[in-house]
Amino acid sequence: MSMNEILLKTMILAGGFVLGTFFFGGLWFTIKKALSSKKPILWFLGSLGLRAGITLAGFYYIALGNWMNLLLCLFGFITARLLVLRLTKARHTKPFELKKEI
Repeated sequence: MSMNEILLKTMILAGGFVLGTFFFGGLWFTIKKALSSKKPILWFLGSLGLRAGITLAGFYYIALGNWMNLLLCLFGFITARLLVLRLTKARHTKPFELKKEI
């Protein structure tokens, strides 16, 4: 593997990481904003359309028609998900519980 190929694969991995950070960071931001909004459905639907559109277009262009590039991009995307989850997780919250009313 040449130095150019290694650099390209690293950039593809980083591109997936950027897409994942954008997607999951945007989701976290949307939830924060929607909770205090009078019309949260607009936040959720607008955000979903924007995040999904940009992410899918990014995957399409980064993959360059190669399944190995797509897997590298997906690996970066999932790694970003884990990082965003860790950074945004509340430290002292109880798990959400549904209360049954009879």
